[in-house]
Amino acid sequence: MSICFDFLLDYRVADTFAEIFWDLPLDADPACEYLVVNAETLDTIKTNKTHASLTGLTPDTSYGISVYIVYSPDKDGSGKKDPVLLGDLKIHTKKTRERIDITKAPYYAVGDGKTLNTDAIQAALDACDEKTSLYIPAGTFLTGALNVHSDTEIYLDEGALLQGSEEPFDYLPKIKSRFEGYEMECYRSLLNMGELDHDAGYNCENVLIHGKGSIMGGGATLAKAIARIEGERLKDYIASLGDKIKEYEKPETIASRFRGRLINMSNCQNIWIHGLTLGYGPSWNLHFIYSDRVVTDHCILKSEGVWNGDGWDPDSSTNSTLYACEFYTEDDSVAIKSGKNPEGNVINRPTKHIRVFDSICHFGHGLCIGSEMSGGVEDVRLWDCDMGPTWSGIEIKATKKRGGYVKNVLVRDITASHIQMHSVGYNDDGEGSKVPPVLGFCHFERLHILGRYLDNNAGKNEWHDCPSILLCGFDEPGYEIKNISFKNITMENPAEGADSIHMEYCENVSFENIKSVPRIK
Repeated sequence: MSICFDFLLDYRVADTFAEIFWDLPLDADPACEYLVVNAETLDTIKTNKTHASLTGLTPDTSYGISVYIVYSPDKDGSGKKDPVLLGDLKIHTKKTRERIDITKAPYYAVGDGKTLNTDAIQAALDACDEKTSLYIPAGTFLTGALNVHSDTEIYLDEGALLQGSEEPFDYLPKIKSRFEGYEMECYRSLLNMGELDHDAGYNCENVLIHGKGSIMGGGATLAKAIARIEGERLKDYIASLGDKIKEYEKPETIASRFRGRLINMSNCQNIWIHGLTLGYGPSWNLHFIYSDRVVTDHCILKSEGVWNGDGWDPDSSTNSTLYACEFYTEDDSVAIKSGKNPEGNVINRPTKHIRVFDSICHFGHGLCIGSEMSGGVEDVRLWDCDMGPTWSGIEIKATKKRGGYVKNVLVRDITASHIQMHSVGYNDDGEGSKVPPVLGFCHFERLHILGRYLDNNAGKNEWHDCPSILLCGFDEPGYEIKNISFKNITMENPAEGADSIHMEYCENVSFENIKSVPRIK
């Protein structure tokens, strides 16, 4: 199967440090190494990862950076390879900004974990411009919803915690957002960037949020409080649905769709989130809609105990990258979306050019594409990740009503609980598309698959057996799962009575060098 592949070599830069990252070349294997050479300092970073951190740089200075690959020797140990240039970059560090300390005059925020600092922190954010940065020192700073404008830099020092309150009214007034595929009025998130408009361009740009601290939301307490308020407001409507409530995931789904997130980015471009611990939003944590060039790296994302506690959700967004992150999420670690039928079909803004690599899912649901994918999803690249102890592994999912498509998904060098491409029956409300979704043109290579998944929901820790590979297309001619290839796949032996591979309604699925190995305890 031919693979559409445009090689990416990219970077993000601050005043004294930069992050360089690049695609895994098509001909690379896990034994390859990379050299990142700084032409000005002659420093060389040697790594087996597809990213590198440059530190100790001089502010407002240009650097030439070259990235090389060193291919692995031949199997007999001979044939030492010379470095091959992957590409060159010219980067220029930022000027160092003057700090705006939220605890100093005229803001006087108090980091005692009790004082509500929303007004003080918002005033400090409003005062930020291209020459200043918001500085949050050690302490626990309780706050409600905050707005972040273009060209803002936020730095959280070690021991700093920006803590969202558990009070729903601290996140009013509601704003236009998108949740589970529908544009709607939602409670504000803890951090809010941009204004949602699917017909407009980007209205919030060039934001850097970084440091050694944490940003935490109101979690399950806030989520349940919002659901109670909205459930009471909508009780007559919910009752009027009758049996149609079965199309939703569960009865409280409708009321829960009004929850905000931890960080909401709408119509944003060039947002960089680096080095932080993030988590416990009342629903998803990092959600970006109609946005472009969102980069998240070296972060830890947590949401234990939060229903719908996704980690990183690109939604009708483009050219975005996550790497060197760790997930402890109750739901999807990464969930790639593009709207829900019928609205997503009409708006028709696909998510494309998404990269996720060098990351670990300690538990949760792994990486999922869908189920909201009515605007289409294409060019997703996933490599060098451990998704073994997860519920879903790597999952491409849609209901038969969705419409839309998923194509050009490239997955390599992954440990996963299982691989799934299939229809699901939940989250099935909304007028259906005239045709089912189109799922196909996906390549999986050098995977180790467990054939069992971990259920950690509600604090459980239970393993369940399952097929290593599940491919179930749609029972309508022309809408089978098509053009899927598996190469150099290791599958642990299935449980007694279980299939390693289960396929229905599929066409042109190829397997090359598939091995079964004993189960790893």
